[in-house]
Amino acid sequence: MFRRETWRNFDYWLFGAVAFLCVFGIMMIRSAIAGNTDLADSPSRQALFVGIGLVIILVLSLIDYRYWASLTRILYAFAIVFLVLIFVFAQARFGAARWLNVGTFLIQPAEIGKIVMVLVLANYFASHQDSPKDMRWILGSLIPTAFMVLWILLQPNLSMSIVIMVIWFSMLWISGLPMKYLIIFIVVLLVSAAIIFPFLQTYQQERILTFLFPDQTARYGNTYNVEQALISIGSGGLLGEGYGHGTQVQLRFLKVRHSDFIFSSIAEEFGFVGTVLIVALMVFVVIRCFRAAHLARDQFGALIAYGFGILIFFQMAVNIGVNLNLMPVTGLTLPFISYGGSSLISLAIGIGLVESIVVRRKL
Repeated sequence: MFRRETWRNFDYWLFGAVAFLCVFGIMMIRSAIAGNTDLADSPSRQALFVGIGLVIILVLSLIDYRYWASLTRILYAFAIVFLVLIFVFAQARFGAARWLNVGTFLIQPAEIGKIVMVLVLANYFASHQDSPKDMRWILGSLIPTAFMVLWILLQPNLSMSIVIMVIWFSMLWISGLPMKYLIIFIVVLLVSAAIIFPFLQTYQQERILTFLFPDQTARYGNTYNVEQALISIGSGGLLGEGYGHGTQVQLRFLKVRHSDFIFSSIAEEFGFVGTVLIVALMVFVVIRCFRAAHLARDQFGALIAYGFGILIFFQMAVNIGVNLNLMPVTGLTLPFISYGGSSLISLAIGIGLVESIVVRRKL
């Protein structure tokens, strides 16, 4: 009876949209590697992660999401231990130590951290929904968030730290943050940004400065990557140059084209129409997450679904913004499409939890 009820309430539209985006991602990665032998196994590896991710979604939909509320402290401790291991043992790759080498796979604990923080914050705000919305209530959520962000910053990983802080503020806001505190947060944010900037890594400072004060004569580094991304997007026109025929991609002028700048690859090969359809599908996934929040039978479930909806939307907006040169270069992936096992699995966990919320809306 339970299984029939579960699959009857299952959000097949959400699952289908996610599956389509994942398969489309494999297809785009295959095109984006453009014959690069060093990346030849990327499509098959991504396909493996997609398969694992889809299974995770189905398995988690069968597990009552309320079960995770009692495990938030253990999960939080687990995530912190992983981040400490990164700080102690991980070797730097591309200027940062963010990955643990497990056999032939690289695990990025920060991806686990953002999932755990959604659960931790959802449990905190749900269990304190009747508490006074004062500074003590705010600090009760900020302290564990800031502690995790600290270890992520030490990698250094500024973009993921910002993601977690955005999740925290969004869930704080939806939980009833009084308007009087909003102005205080804006002032603190501006002051903190000015204080933190001198302590950022050199490449992080350069990304911000390059965005604010672009050097029109530069043809290297982040300036080059963004310039090639814009050329790729412009080359696509309305309908694109066709799958596997994007000149900037196939001639390898566009760098990091299978991960950070995969949106530009899509734009070049499928044009404005193709990118609009893909963005619309990702927005549809976000809307289904918000729908799950509306249908949730309790505050804990509603906040989980809302948190993951915000997470997907923010990553999508930042990745596209970087490709369009609307914000500084970051390492955030395009959800479900960019190459990256840890990112894909973390998003699959989130969708699985959202599905669990949907199927139990009447149970």
